[in-house]
This record gives sequence, C-alpha cells and structure tokens, in this order.
Amino acid sequence: MNPIEAVATLLGLANIALIIRRSVWNYPFGIAMVVLYAHIFWGAKLYSDAGLQVFFLIVQFYGWWAWAQRRAKDGLVIVEQMEPRARIAWAAASIVATVLWGTAMHRMTDAAYPYWDGSVAMLSVAAQIMMTRRLIENWWWWIAVDVLAIGLFAVKGLWLTAGLYGVFLILATYGLFEWRRKLVAV
Repeated sequence: MNPIEAVATLLGLANIALIIRRSVWNYPFGIAMVVLYAHIFWGAKLYSDAGLQVFFLIVQFYGWWAWAQRRAKDGLVIVEQMEPRARIAWAAASIVATVLWGTAMHRMTDAAYPYWDGSVAMLSVAAQIMMTRRLIENWWWWIAVDVLAIGLFAVKGLWLTAGLYGVFLILATYGLFEWRRKLVAV
C-alpha cells in the first residue's frame, strides 16, 4: 500500500464529508489532498488528472474565499440551483471539453487512457466550478466523475483511489439529497 495514497484518501473523505455539511472548513483538507494526488497521478501517467489537481489547488483557494462570503446565519453555505437552459449549456460544454482534451492528450502525450482520463478531468473541472458557486447541480457531475473514475483507477491499479471514488459516489449521492433538502429550506 502506498502511504501517500492512503493519506490522500483520508484527506479526501474528510473533504467531501465537510462539503456535504456545507462547511467552509472542507478547503484545508481539499488543499492537502490535491497536492498529494498531483504526485500520485503524475506517477501513474494520468496526466489529465495530475493537471486537474493543479486546477483544484487554485480553485480551492478561490472556493474558500467564495464560500466564506455566502453563509447563512447558522454559518453554513447557502445552496442555489441553475436554470434548465444553464444545465443544458453546462452539459454541452462538458462534452466538448472532454472530446477536445482527450484528443489533445492522445496526440501530444503518452497518457494512459487519454479520453477516459480526460473525461474524468473535464467533468471534474465543471463540477468544481459549480461547487464553488454553490450550485446543487455539482453533485450530478460528481456522480458521473465518480462512476468513470472508479473504473479508470482500478484499471491503473490505484485500488485505494478507486475505493475512495466508490465512497465519493455514495457521498455525492447523499450530498445531492442533503443539498436538495437545504435548497427547499432556503
């Protein structure tokens, strides 16, 4: 067992648990996790996912600031929802970004599974932006990411990470229901 992967896995679980609770304190755990996963994914030649961790690192700092600005009286983050047309636009943009990124990785690198890895990366970018904006739809994107990532990481022998994404899938489903409950209450 890779001890760095084990620590990253634990940090990831803490991060998602705090996101579901709408706690701004998810960000320190997220920052530490993405730094470790950048190293792990680079070593596995999952370059899209390694680069994604750099994006996540930047967005973690922005998200920390953004979430701190939009809290309810109880200190928890306020949840919002997209209009239907915005959902269609996000879905279309996610598909185009996935195809373009996967093609670039296929042509310019020796990436393992460039389209599969690229889909995990591009859908994660979209989900992270939505999460930073406190949009409930982020959970649907994370569910898609988790389903794709479980298989990808298992094929690459990153068993702890595949397991982590299995737990993320369960947590994302729970997060969707929890945030929907809070959306109705707002």
